[in-house]
Amino acid sequence: MEELVIGSDHAGFELKEHLKGELDRLKITYRDVGVHSTERADYPLYSAKVARAVSSGEFEKGIIICGTGIGASITANRFKKVRAALCVTQEMARMAKSHNNANVLVLGGRITPLDEAINILNAWLVTGFEGGDKPRRPEFK
Repeated sequence: MEELVIGSDHAGFELKEHLKGELDRLKITYRDVGVHSTERADYPLYSAKVARAVSSGEFEKGIIICGTGIGASITANRFKKVRAALCVTQEMARMAKSHNNANVLVLGGRITPLDEAINILNAWLVTGFEGGDKPRRPEFK
């Protein structure tokens, strides 16, 4: 079974391909829902594909990359059960996962250096949610 779903727009394509190399190295299976080139594409379409796959329960987690990550995170968080977090540092990724149980990692392809993106991804992947006994936050959707 594939472990996660990944998608990007054209601005995130290079970073997505770079991250896929790291996922392959880690032997983490994934489904790439596009894009598959640098040809212009609208981020909401690919953000929604990833978010819908997580929201439906088909995948437990996902990764979305657009130019800055802002639009992708806004789009993804419109879906029930999706907790998308735009992370620009390893510490943000750890906190997003441990405190907020973020199930979608969002990155900015135009603002995140390739090597730092690998560090952010790895921090997010290895961090667990520490709030198992904390009161649940309200769901507004």
